[in-house]
Amino acid sequence: MMKKTLVILLLFIANFANAQNANVLFADANMLYKEGKYTEAIEKYNQIIAEGNVSSELYYNLGNCYYKLNKVAPTIYNYEKALQLNPLNEDAQNNLIFAKRLTLDRIEALPKSIFQKINENFLQKFTYNSWAIFSILFSVLASVLFLLFYFSYSPNQKRLYFTTSIISFILLAITLVITFNQYDQEKNNIQAIVFPEQIEIKNAPTKNSDDVFTLHEGTKVKVLDTVDNWKKIKLADGKIGWTLAANLKEF
Repeated sequence: MMKKTLVILLLFIANFANAQNANVLFADANMLYKEGKYTEAIEKYNQIIAEGNVSSELYYNLGNCYYKLNKVAPTIYNYEKALQLNPLNEDAQNNLIFAKRLTLDRIEALPKSIFQKINENFLQKFTYNSWAIFSILFSVLASVLFLLFYFSYSPNQKRLYFTTSIISFILLAITLVITFNQYDQEKNNIQAIVFPEQIEIKNAPTKNSDDVFTLHEGTKVKVLDTVDNWKKIKLADGKIGWTLAANLKEF
C-alpha cells in the first residue's frame, strides 16, 4: 500500500514539474515572439509539444510565428491544429482566413447540403468531448426532473416535471448521437496540408503514373487511403489523386 502511494506521489510530482516547465517555456517563447525572434520562439514552442503539452493557444502562437516568417504551409497547419483542439478559437479562425490568401491554389468547394451546412456551421463548433459533456448534463437533468415528477404530489407540478424530463431525455438522445457522430468524423476524417512548394498529383500510387493536377504549399486536402508510402487525397472540389506521404502533414 505504501509503495503504491509513493508511486502515485512521484507521478504527481513529475506531472506537476512537467507542467511548470511547460509554463516557463511558454512564457519564454511568448517573450521571444514579442522581441521578433520568431525562429527561437518556434524552437521553444516545439519543445513544449515534444514534452506532450499541447493546447489551442500553443498551436495558434506557432502559426503566428510562421506567418511572420512567411512560411505558408506551417502557418496554415498550426492554425488548423489550434482549431482542431478548440473550434471556437476566433483568433485562429480569423488568422487562418488571412493565411489561406497566401496560397496559390483557388479551390471551389462543392455545394453542401442543408445537413452538411448545419454540421459545419454549428455541430463542428464543438469537439466530441464537448458534446459528451452536454450529454452528461442532460442525463443528470433528465434524472433529476424524473425524480421530482415521481415524488411530487401536485398534478400541475407532475405535469411540468414529466414534460421537462421527456424533453431532457430527447435532448440527451440527440446529443449522444451527435457525440458519436463527431467522434467518428474526427477519427476517420483525416486532413492534411501540402508542405512542398509544388507537387504533381498522380492518378495512381506509382512514380511513373500520369500527372492529373498540380498543388502548391498550404493547400488543405482530405486523406482517403494509404498504399505503401503513397496517400490518396481528395480536394474540396471533388478532385482525387495520389501523392507521396512525405509531401503531406496530417492533422
